[in-house]
Amino acid sequence: MKTHEQSSADRSSPTVPAIELQGLTRYFGAKPVVRDLDFRVPEGQVTALLGLNGAGKTTTIRILMGLLAPTRGKAITLGEDASRMSVSTRARIGYLVEGHFLYPSMRVRQCQDFQRAGYATWNNELFRDIVRHFGIDQDARVSTLSRGQRAGVSLALVLAPDPELLVLDDPALGLDPVSRRALNETLIEFAGGGKRTVILSTHLLDDVERIADRVAVMVGGRLKVDTMMDDFTDRVSLFAVHGDEFDASVVAAIPGLIEARKLGDRLQIAVADADEETLAAIDRLSGQPPERVDSTLGDAVLAYLTRERGDGSFFSTPVTSSSHRKNGAQR
Repeated sequence: MKTHEQSSADRSSPTVPAIELQGLTRYFGAKPVVRDLDFRVPEGQVTALLGLNGAGKTTTIRILMGLLAPTRGKAITLGEDASRMSVSTRARIGYLVEGHFLYPSMRVRQCQDFQRAGYATWNNELFRDIVRHFGIDQDARVSTLSRGQRAGVSLALVLAPDPELLVLDDPALGLDPVSRRALNETLIEFAGGGKRTVILSTHLLDDVERIADRVAVMVGGRLKVDTMMDDFTDRVSLFAVHGDEFDASVVAAIPGLIEARKLGDRLQIAVADADEETLAAIDRLSGQPPERVDSTLGDAVLAYLTRERGDGSFFSTPVTSSSHRKNGAQR
């Protein structure tokens, strides 16, 4: 599985990325929040940026938007150094911040007028269609809207200028299922046909499966996964090994190990790029043959994130030590 060390194929790609981060690092005081991040967001694709709270996702987004200076390294957004982004380039970007901030005293129609004044182009019909899709009256005051409706207005304000690049920081936070579906449907329609680029930071893995082309996973400020969606799920395998006791050192030595944890009378193992050596190592764990478990995107992502945090289920703990888990995941 590709980690933060990018493959030569990626570096030599002739496609100009919408966003490129080069050795990006950001400290807050003595604490590194983003560390040596090399990351490319291809044009015309939806890229999901995933990770635990504190993984560095929002900091990364603020840097690529030119709102925060890196400690070292560079963020290039739509061909420009983000720290010196021009007004014309910024107008090509739609940025939806976490929380969907709107002025409570304004009516929805006034929100549109206020936002439209800052852009050379504006699609009134698109704004109206998105607001209608969320069941919102344009004469309603923001203070009377539900959280889902505020998200709908925020999305309409971001999309109406017809941005080339859409940057979304946890846009579905706190939304009910109906509002989430409306949000996803709008994003799918907006990004359809590969004409626009979207980078989406979210914790909602079901939404990612529906709309994303690529998946990137940040752990502790570093990029651990960066690949196409199908490739990610194909390359992460889950196995269940039945038994009462397992040697932690033997488990930690499994090639490609991402995470292992005890669940009842079995050990659940997640591995990247399983080969014959990996399968043989798993076979040696128990007298009973291992069982391959069907995995989803959520299973694959959570394996990486659980390893980082060290959480198992409420009734179990990880088998390997944190250092073993870290070493086993590097492929």
